[in-house]
Amino acid sequence: MKVTQERRRFRENWQAESEAVFLYRRLKDNEENPKLKDVYEKLALNEEKHVAIWASKLRELGADPTHFRPRLKSRVLALLVRTMGAGSVIPLIASIERNAADEYAGQTESEIPSLVRDESSHARVFAHLARSGSGLEGSALARFEGRHHTGGNALRAGVLGANDGLVSVFCIVMGVAGAGVSSSVILVTGVAGLLACALSMALGEWLSVQNARELYQNQLRIEEQELEEAPEEEKEELTLIYQAKGIERAQAELMVAQIFQDKATAIDTLVREELAIDPKELGGSAWEAALTSFVLCLVGGILPVFPYFLLSGTAALEGSALASVVGLFILGLISSLITGLNWVWGSARQILFGVAAAAVTFGIGMLISRFS
Repeated sequence: MKVTQERRRFRENWQAESEAVFLYRRLKDNEENPKLKDVYEKLALNEEKHVAIWASKLRELGADPTHFRPRLKSRVLALLVRTMGAGSVIPLIASIERNAADEYAGQTESEIPSLVRDESSHARVFAHLARSGSGLEGSALARFEGRHHTGGNALRAGVLGANDGLVSVFCIVMGVAGAGVSSSVILVTGVAGLLACALSMALGEWLSVQNARELYQNQLRIEEQELEEAPEEEKEELTLIYQAKGIERAQAELMVAQIFQDKATAIDTLVREELAIDPKELGGSAWEAALTSFVLCLVGGILPVFPYFLLSGTAALEGSALASVVGLFILGLISSLITGLNWVWGSARQILFGVAAAAVTFGIGMLISRFS
């Protein structure tokens, strides 16, 4: 019984590795970029070594591997490569490679750690290809990355904080106003909602950025361990990434050799190229993101409340709506400058959605007041 289970497991491993060889060769056959052809071929050759390992273990149990037949999933991916290009499947293959490393969990053969490192390495190579548009030439890649560079956590948290504060408090004020309560109640409710929103946004941003930092730190530790245990595999992985960027193989090998002369430089380069992580930032400062989000949430959220400090009744309600619309316009304008969207449409969209949300809550407040 145990031999049968081992035989089945070995055959499944053999099939999975053979599927990878099949896909890499299809990628190579349909790739016009000669440098990427070389990358796919080297990946295929590496996977063929894995195929040979499991074929050998099958023979040891008296079960020669049968003729390889790709499964439906691989045939569909190969068809997509042929008809739509490699870019249509690269993200999927990156996911497959990540799962391939997980599939070896619990298997105890001596070759498993090396196989897991290889599969993880392949996943990072394909993740790089997915990020870079499946192997753009070096100059094109630089232009692509330059045009798509975005701001850090502080800017992102600031825009989101101001927008959430403004829209949330605007809706709270309109909802309570729709219920027909006094201006003092609206003021207290608005201030309470403003503080709750600001604290919630700050906490959410802190947790988000801190979790990202801890994840990146763990990935750094893993990368350092892999560099210690398998430096040649790490060199080959970085060489393949440089080839995917359009660098000739010989030049890529020379660059990698120079980088690996210093361990700190090697680690820095590996995490930047393989994981797209800046080791100096690690996702930015959690406290900076939280504080920025808190302050700008207050700045945005005070607009609907402020008129109630000075006015009452209908005048306060109209002032709150006007201040909120002005705030929405400014936020839409800033967002458009950041994203490159047409500022007229960006501002109009912001106002439309914000006013619509406030109108709905105002109507809900009126309904509640009538049936309560």
